[in-house]
Amino acid sequence: MLDETGGRTGNADAPAIAKRLVAARLRGEPLAAFPGRLPPDLPAAYAAQEAAIASWPDTVAGWKVGLIGPQLASTFHQDRLAGPIFRASVRVALPGQPTRFPVYVGGFAAVEGEFLLKVGRDAPARQLDWTPEQARDLVDAVHVGIETAGSPLATINELGPCAIVSDFGNNAGLIVGPELDGWRTRPVTEWRCETFIEGRRVGRGDGSVPPGGPFESLRFLLGLNARRGRPLRAGDWVSTGAITGVHDIAAGQTARVVFDDAAELVCRADPFRAAAATAADGVSR
Repeated sequence: MLDETGGRTGNADAPAIAKRLVAARLRGEPLAAFPGRLPPDLPAAYAAQEAAIASWPDTVAGWKVGLIGPQLASTFHQDRLAGPIFRASVRVALPGQPTRFPVYVGGFAAVEGEFLLKVGRDAPARQLDWTPEQARDLVDAVHVGIETAGSPLATINELGPCAIVSDFGNNAGLIVGPELDGWRTRPVTEWRCETFIEGRRVGRGDGSVPPGGPFESLRFLLGLNARRGRPLRAGDWVSTGAITGVHDIAAGQTARVVFDDAAELVCRADPFRAAAATAADGVSR
């Protein structure tokens, strides 16, 4: 495969790491520690992610983009990371009722209010470098939504970017809300939202919170995935980064994310059940 700078890379541990992470996710089995040696760098971590994607019993419907904190960004020479979102884990929010989603009991679970980009046409496979303006031109629609972050590994965020990348970017699904009106002309500072867990406000922010905004996240992803041989396709969802922060949630709890006048999304965390792991409750691309 290609690393995030376009160079060739490999990871002899990748198949074993991927096998253990995938098995834990499919069974809902919590992991007390990272399964094997932690990849030493992002190229090795993406090699493990590729091996896991190849063995996951579903197709990729989009990608999440997450931030790497400033201190670690200087170490890894990158301020963002990415992971796949699978078709069966994409859920459409229905008006007036909470969207239920599974969490790994004993693992990690969180909700993140985000702005979701819908890719309007295939990205050129050979274009490795993009500007935010070129990335924006590829977008067909912007929706409000929630990334349901999750992993069988409770310490995934503490272990850092290489663990996160290895395990699907710490993604466990996507909740898609309505389209954001006027997104083509409204500045991202006016794309506002706030998040509540069990009725308590835990964060607020706007579209400028991820450095450079959502289209910078898309620019990053377009280049990364072109180098991986996975150019974005028409219909792909891109979750562009947490606006109000990453907020832990436990089975049985409810979260509410309010996007100013655009929408109010409510979701409820349910304990993961292995039988539902590949349930066709998603939406088509």
